[in-house]
Amino acid sequence: MSLVQTLQLTRRPALGFVAIGVTWGAFAASMPDIKAHLGASDARMGTLLLAMPCGLVFAMLLAPMADRRLGAYGMRVSAMLLGPIFLVPIFAGTQAGFAMGMVLVGATTGLTDVLMNTRVTELEARHNRPLMNLNHGIFSVAYAVSALATGALREAGYGPTTVFSCTAVILVLLSLGMTMAIEQHDEATKRAHGIPWGLVALGGCVVLIAFMSEATVEGWSALHIERTLGGRAAEGAMGPAMLGMTMALGRFSGQWVAGRFHEMALVLGAGCVAVAGLLLAATATAPVMGYIGFGVFGLGVSVIGPMGLAVAGRLAPAGRRTDVVAKVALVAFVGFFLGPAYIGYVSEFAGLRLAFASVSVLFVILVPVALSLWRMERRKRALLAA
Repeated sequence: MSLVQTLQLTRRPALGFVAIGVTWGAFAASMPDIKAHLGASDARMGTLLLAMPCGLVFAMLLAPMADRRLGAYGMRVSAMLLGPIFLVPIFAGTQAGFAMGMVLVGATTGLTDVLMNTRVTELEARHNRPLMNLNHGIFSVAYAVSALATGALREAGYGPTTVFSCTAVILVLLSLGMTMAIEQHDEATKRAHGIPWGLVALGGCVVLIAFMSEATVEGWSALHIERTLGGRAAEGAMGPAMLGMTMALGRFSGQWVAGRFHEMALVLGAGCVAVAGLLLAATATAPVMGYIGFGVFGLGVSVIGPMGLAVAGRLAPAGRRTDVVAKVALVAFVGFFLGPAYIGYVSEFAGLRLAFASVSVLFVILVPVALSLWRMERRKRALLAA
């Protein structure tokens, strides 16, 4: 199947990945302005960002029910809400208001994420094709373009209010093309298959490591370039933009490679590349060296999350696919939102260099987890072949 055919097959959930990329690319590139507007220290900013998991957990626990109730309109409704809701924390004049707004952002982001990833896993199972890397690559392109555009707007003197008003309009327009029928399963089929908690734990851990490390760079790379390495606003925006561009390259390449090698073998190799990039960015002495470090990290980390989600969705019983993806995403997105908070605390007391370097320890945990997930898939194949 050609790239054009694959894009055509996944065009509706792909719009959801674009929507998430647009909003979070803008947020990462606007982080210095948002932080300055709130008058928050690194540690306090980390604490404020912890408000997001509260909404995220709520949304992901309700995602299977929302999927059933909203049906074909699920992605459309959640993405349409995300753009305007992101304006709530941006317009907040206080730290408390920002935190409450980020609870709503976490909820709508989590719901959109579960629904779009579930639709992709359904298409993968139906067509027996790896599709996840392509869609996450589309997210990365949207993220990078959004970060660069936001950096240009900041350089021209525009603030977060203008930036997120634009993203709200873009998301409402994107949501119009996200209507997509969902797989139907009767209750008897669902009851016949319990939730495979071992699969949830292993898949969730793989994606958590990817998302947590990715979020640390997304949320703090612009600040590292500007504050630690002395870059300007446009140069700071190149930090998350470089991450987005190399992650897109890695994911589009991963789309091709996934058909030739097992996902977990690629995950282990990618983890080594990601560690090298983190350490290079942590020891950078100039913005260009920081860009190279973030770029290498992006190439490595790019395929880990999508492949973890893909394997979890593929191994899940058909009637439980939304439940498994939702719970894997719940575990993973806790890391997505804990990552920036963790960096804030470490940076407050030890600086951003040590904070970025310390994240590399996560990838040591990845080795036994990926190998366990690989063995689980081999056992399932052996049972089906028997």
